[in-house]
Amino acid sequence: MAFTMQQVAGFLALLSIFSAVHGGGKVLVLVDNWAIRETHSMYFKSLRDRGFDLTFKTADDSSLALIKYGEFLYEHLIIFSPSVEEFGGSIDVQGITNFIDGGGNVLVAASSNIGEPIRELASECGVEFDEEKTAVIDHLNYDVADEGKHTLLVADPRNLVKAPMIVGDKVPNPMLFEGVGMVADPDNPLVINVLHASSTAYSFFPDDKITEYPHAIGRNTLLVSGLQARNNARVLFCGSIDFFSDEFFTSSVQNALGGQRFEKSGNQDLANALSQWVFKERGVLRVGEVEHHEHGETKPPQAYTVTDDVEFSVEIEELRNGKWVSFEGTDVQLEFVRIDPFVRTTLKRKGGKFYARFKVPDVYGVYQFRVDYNRIGYTHLFSTTQVSVRPLQHTQYERFIPSAYPYYVSSFSMMAGVFIFSLVFLHFKEDAKDKTD
Repeated sequence: MAFTMQQVAGFLALLSIFSAVHGGGKVLVLVDNWAIRETHSMYFKSLRDRGFDLTFKTADDSSLALIKYGEFLYEHLIIFSPSVEEFGGSIDVQGITNFIDGGGNVLVAASSNIGEPIRELASECGVEFDEEKTAVIDHLNYDVADEGKHTLLVADPRNLVKAPMIVGDKVPNPMLFEGVGMVADPDNPLVINVLHASSTAYSFFPDDKITEYPHAIGRNTLLVSGLQARNNARVLFCGSIDFFSDEFFTSSVQNALGGQRFEKSGNQDLANALSQWVFKERGVLRVGEVEHHEHGETKPPQAYTVTDDVEFSVEIEELRNGKWVSFEGTDVQLEFVRIDPFVRTTLKRKGGKFYARFKVPDVYGVYQFRVDYNRIGYTHLFSTTQVSVRPLQHTQYERFIPSAYPYYVSSFSMMAGVFIFSLVFLHFKEDAKDKTD
């Protein structure tokens, strides 16, 4: 059987989507130099063990490309080249943002030697890095191995975002961080403050005296930030490329001012959890079968009638360990919307599906069953099903309305009164009086 080019292209597109969702996928890793493959080998090995196909290239390679013949060559992009001044090949900041707009996921690691392309890319995603040569400084929360500049920070796990889907179910040990700080755009609701610094931290040049207000201070100083775009593409920014290094993965951690000593930092646990989130191994939801019908029926009608009892059910699945399983959320809501929601109710789990039963409002028109689930760490779940609601037919109205019973009684009582009055008036005869002269 011969296949057309369109059929082959469609098959390859479906295959790429399948591989991207069901674990693994092609990943382009851009590095400043080949030594990063050795200094960060533990992190790259964890990705390979989970089924990812890594392709390493230097950031200024003239053969770089993310798209060919209108198709993306990779599902994910890792940029471990913080000091790059210009990307090679056909890759630039606009190309990376187009990659994100097309559904690609990006992980970016920066450092104090940050180049302008990384800062520009972050700005496009609602994050602003500090200037080159700056670092996050904390004079109260630095490691014993710090060289005196107080830039080797001990990041407290309590400063992580309260989202297990992003940072993992297990609270890691304190993390080591040495790099540049950033701040999030307050007007961008899509940015996630994954890990912020302590209240005593600030971002400035380590070797200079503070002569102006720092770029970021206190908890506004972000060490790790994330972004989930409206198309569910995910981007992660970390201000420290050393955060993912073998040295930081295996180092012990202890606050220089008398803190508890931990034999191993929490960098590896957090880095693996973050990569699982940004590469969509966790927190991915999808809508399955949607059913709705009148109570006692099995199929949806052509149109509902006002005040009908309606049953609605939807199947929601979550990707876990590469397999789709039933979602176990307890806060999924259903809205019955015309222009504004007329009904809003929490869906209950029943038989592996989410179920709700309600009465159609006494207002006819065109409605939607809408499930809009947007929780931090999960992909945005949105499902709508349009239905029509018609008024009652003339044969469906009640013959006697209970609220009109007083009027019925008054009408019949008046009729009875007229009848009695007429009976008495017509049958009453006055006695005749004698006439006398």
